[in-house]
Amino acid sequence: MRLIPAPRPASGALRLETCGLTKRFGSATALSQVSIRVAPGSVHALLGENGAGKSTLVRCVAGMARAEAGSILIDGREQDIANPAIARALGIGMVYQHFTLAPGMSVAENLLLAAGRLPWLLDWRARYAELRGFLARTPFSLDLDAFPADLAAGEKQKLELLKQLYLQPRLLILDEPTSVLTPQEADQVLGHIREHARRGACTVIIITHKFREVMAYADTVTVLRKGQAVHHGRVADSSPELLAQAMVGGAVAAMAEAEAEAEAEAEAEAEAEAEKKPPAAARERPRSDVPALQVDKLSALGERGTLALHGLSLTLMPGEILGIAGVSGNGQRELLQALVGQRPRLSGTVHVMGQPYAATRAQNRRLKVRSLPEEPLHNACVAAFSVAQNMALRDFDQPPLATAGWGGWLRSAAWRERARAWIAEYGIKTRDETAAIQSLSGGNVQRAVLARELAGEIHVLIAANPAFGLDFAAGRDVHRRLRQVRERNAGVLLISEDLDELLALADRILVMSEGRIVFETTAAAADRQVLGAHMGGGVQGQARRHAA
Repeated sequence: MRLIPAPRPASGALRLETCGLTKRFGSATALSQVSIRVAPGSVHALLGENGAGKSTLVRCVAGMARAEAGSILIDGREQDIANPAIARALGIGMVYQHFTLAPGMSVAENLLLAAGRLPWLLDWRARYAELRGFLARTPFSLDLDAFPADLAAGEKQKLELLKQLYLQPRLLILDEPTSVLTPQEADQVLGHIREHARRGACTVIIITHKFREVMAYADTVTVLRKGQAVHHGRVADSSPELLAQAMVGGAVAAMAEAEAEAEAEAEAEAEAEAEKKPPAAARERPRSDVPALQVDKLSALGERGTLALHGLSLTLMPGEILGIAGVSGNGQRELLQALVGQRPRLSGTVHVMGQPYAATRAQNRRLKVRSLPEEPLHNACVAAFSVAQNMALRDFDQPPLATAGWGGWLRSAAWRERARAWIAEYGIKTRDETAAIQSLSGGNVQRAVLARELAGEIHVLIAANPAFGLDFAAGRDVHRRLRQVRERNAGVLLISEDLDELLALADRILVMSEGRIVFETTAAAADRQVLGAHMGGGVQGQARRHAA
């Protein structure tokens, strides 16, 4: 009897279509009749604000969520992708925004673990030879015996990508794949993925907030807004302005016009106030030749007890935005924590407006130092407290929020009244000022913290990744307010892993690598590739700027 051989699994790039895909979470509709077409061997970008439905759409395709209506077609055939195992069998792989590595396993073991269905006994010599051959076909070089803890953030991101490429997926979904990469690394990763797709090896869907990546590496693009597909077309026929307008509707032009009007009004008000001020008040204004923030030979330990800051020095002037660039894990977080009092300083000095600064609450109030740490819900709020209570954390015991004198009464009604005004001014979406701040979205938590930190006079503002994870409109609003702080003659220390953000906002840019400042340039003269080379540590020996 002749046996009929089992059909061979399909290989190569697949064609993906979604038809009328609808997904609800309770009363909220995350996707509403979304239809897209992705040609085989193409790179397709998904754009949209936070909550637009991008992640929900790819989760349905990857089998991690099921739509209530609509269908998913692979190569023209409808598929019921009920779980990730079915998605994997169809050749669908996904690289998540957050790392999913097994920390106790080596690079080789993480790669083999991703493949699944391993035999009880492994021929490690043969497996290592196979993995070395696989790595030789990629532009990425990783030590197979290294553990995730030994890898830099960019190397971890590459390992996540290698895990999927090792499986030879027919459709590869990338969720913010370059958020922790230098510009060179980002170009390397996306360039390899694009060539991989153009060879017909796979189809690629990339979720990103970076227009530069879309314009440089994608073939087609879909924009989602409020759960609906509002734009679909070739990247060659698009522009960043058109895509931005699709993301937020007709609001872009209105927002720009409103911002210009607000800035003009602020300038007019500042000029009027300057004319009204008596000479004594004018003399109290910070002198331009006194640094807003002076850091000299600052050293601090990291989480593992090793030196994270190596005698770091920097100078921030009033009316300046000083950007700190660097790949995640090179001392930026420790610098922020050492400056705001969350991490002990081993040595060095910090001065604000010429006065010693140890980051006490009294000094923050007297020297007018404010901060916007990353992950504000965890680092700048008490999650269970109300919006009004969190907005009052800096001055709850000061008039008019409390009666004067030692042991004065707290005036919670005044807290709520001010909170309502700030909620309206900053457009914070919340039930009311009594709602727990942990019930707000990330963008609205950021706005609430902004309202508190930007109130009143400021000498120094320290901000870390202020727009990370925010949608286009929310990030734009944060940037506008940072510029306004600079216009008020305050110094802004902007620590960011987003080079585009630094190039757009900063007056000067310093690059951190391995806990040191290794390069300095004005933003006007900055070159993206040069910055990336220093961020990656490739030219430290030539450009390291040590304190004397």
